Amino acid sequence: MCQNCKKPYYITTAIAYTSGKPHIGNTYEIVLADSIARYKRAQGYDVRFQTGTDEHGQKIELKADEAGITPKQFVDNVAGEIKTIWDLMNTSYDKFIRTTDEDHEAQVKKIFKKLYDQGDIYKSCYEGLYCTPCESFWTQSQVVDGKCPDCGRPVQPAKEEAYFFRMSKYAQRLIDYINEHPEFIQPVSRKNEMMNNFLLPGLQDLCVSRTSFKWGIPVDFDPKHVVYVWLDALTNYITGLGYDCDGESGELFKKYWPADLHLIGKDIIRFHTIYWPIFLMALDLPLPKQVFGHPWLLQGDGKMSKSKGNVIYADELVHFFGVDAVRYFVLHEMPFENDGVISWDLMIERMNSDLANTLGNLVNRTISMTNKYFGGVAVNYGVSDPVDESLFEVVTSTASKVTARMDKLRVADAITDIFTLFKRCNKYIDETAPWVLAKDEAKKDRLSEVLYNLTESIAIGASLLASFLPETAEKIAAQLNTGLRGFDELNQFGLYPNDNKVTEKPEILFARLDPKEVMPKVEAIRAAQKAEFEAEQKALGKEVETEAKADAAVIDIEPKEEITYDDFMKMQFQVGEIIECKAVEKSKKLLCSQVRIGSQVKQIVSGIRKQYTPEEMVGKKVMVLVNLKPAKLAGVLSEGMLLCAEDADGKLSLVAPEKEMPAGAEIC
Repeated sequence: MCQNCKKPYYITTAIAYTSGKPHIGNTYEIVLADSIARYKRAQGYDVRFQTGTDEHGQKIELKADEAGITPKQFVDNVAGEIKTIWDLMNTSYDKFIRTTDEDHEAQVKKIFKKLYDQGDIYKSCYEGLYCTPCESFWTQSQVVDGKCPDCGRPVQPAKEEAYFFRMSKYAQRLIDYINEHPEFIQPVSRKNEMMNNFLLPGLQDLCVSRTSFKWGIPVDFDPKHVVYVWLDALTNYITGLGYDCDGESGELFKKYWPADLHLIGKDIIRFHTIYWPIFLMALDLPLPKQVFGHPWLLQGDGKMSKSKGNVIYADELVHFFGVDAVRYFVLHEMPFENDGVISWDLMIERMNSDLANTLGNLVNRTISMTNKYFGGVAVNYGVSDPVDESLFEVVTSTASKVTARMDKLRVADAITDIFTLFKRCNKYIDETAPWVLAKDEAKKDRLSEVLYNLTESIAIGASLLASFLPETAEKIAAQLNTGLRGFDELNQFGLYPNDNKVTEKPEILFARLDPKEVMPKVEAIRAAQKAEFEAEQKALGKEVETEAKADAAVIDIEPKEEITYDDFMKMQFQVGEIIECKAVEKSKKLLCSQVRIGSQVKQIVSGIRKQYTPEEMVGKKVMVLVNLKPAKLAGVLSEGMLLCAEDADGKLSLVAPEKEMPAGAEIC
């Protein structure tokens, strides 16, 4: 029996907010969690995988009113759509919780009362600035140019009676816990951000009730108040297991809590690593073992917006590419810490190169040659060649490499390791040239050996692939007339039976796509999105900002003296990648970045601290003036200049290449 058999493993996603249909960036999270859950099951863990929907709040109330239906009808519709997409993506969750579930609402009421009774919650009055989309209160010092620091939308003055949670009571305890458990918040950059920006400066008490809207869970002992979103939403992780704050918790809670992994987007890391642990401390419950704030999946031509017609939805992608192709793309293209990019062009490229060619063509060629030369049965005769050893080494070592990646949640790297195996198989075909061996009857046994080695390698690769592309893995195994391997068999070569016969007619796993056929259909989708958005805005009586109007906003600046072409050619511009960044201690506006430019790393100081945090700078590709004479700014050496654009209000935005470019690429 495997060492991890029956060992519980509890993984959760954030619960999706039911304000509208989830785009591909939202869908990425559930697919990522599913791949981790499937891999843990393959390792022998007893996995509990929970997801769901967050269904209360002012934003829902307003959207329902706009739609002319009740809030419950609105969230029922959206929650159903979300669940449909989660199911479409073949995700293997065990529990889909909704915060409108009766058992969840009952527990939230009891939790609120318990925290109030023990003095952690008190009644007061809130006066400050409120962001409706984020459902967050902010102080004047926290907002940026009158806008929410999280989403950038305008905030409005608000004053109302509210209940507050005494965050400061538990702040030091949480600081100590994070210092003692460095694995608790991952990646490390997220931990540093939470400590430096929120915990160490001092926590303010948290508003946990509202009176200005009604769509929420009522406070039992003060019914004009509803429980504010985060105390309601975050507790789903324990109520979904049958937690009862009266001490009558169910067996699932006893078995699976504390959670092994909360998988969430980086935009809600604060709520999960500060608010949630403190709530748990107040309830005298153990904290989750790890919270991982994954990066965002961004549209290639800017932020996703229906007004631009560039929002990408999972079901649309599946229509063109299929479920597993979409799963492959979102998992493979997302870095561990930095934001990933999605575009239709890149999807087509990956479909044709990685899936259709590297994997699909490999499987098809191997099966076709086995049928052509041996009637579908390749036998291991033991006729080896030194070239075989290199293949064996790659194939039998891949499982341990993948496990090491998955232990660190480096899913994209794990998939790369698996496809390295498939690429090695393709190289093996080139090295052994089966079509040449087939011409020599004396080399028939060697030909059989080569095809057997390929079949065995593909069988192992497919078994590793099952956590990420489950349908494809099953299809490959079926075409090879075998089952997927157990985890303890993935480092053994030669388990494929000699008497197995592969399928006579191999199925095309992934068909190549012609961009000329796909892109006109994409343009039709974009046009439909724009039309839908404009219709929605007109129905609400709002003016639609067209692209022409958006482009009309211009800035005129005082022209400088003309320069010659030779003057321009003296300046050297290159693409740089920021690998490290920190604030300059003696300055309120300077950041010091370590910028990789080709094989060199330059230190560049920039006055952009008001627009960018050090954490969000890391990983950015930027345009750099590299041959600027070094100078000291606030006593710190600067060896170049990052290029920025500046608007009429003095706000800065880094200039970056439109398409992916390597660090060091010349800008000309």
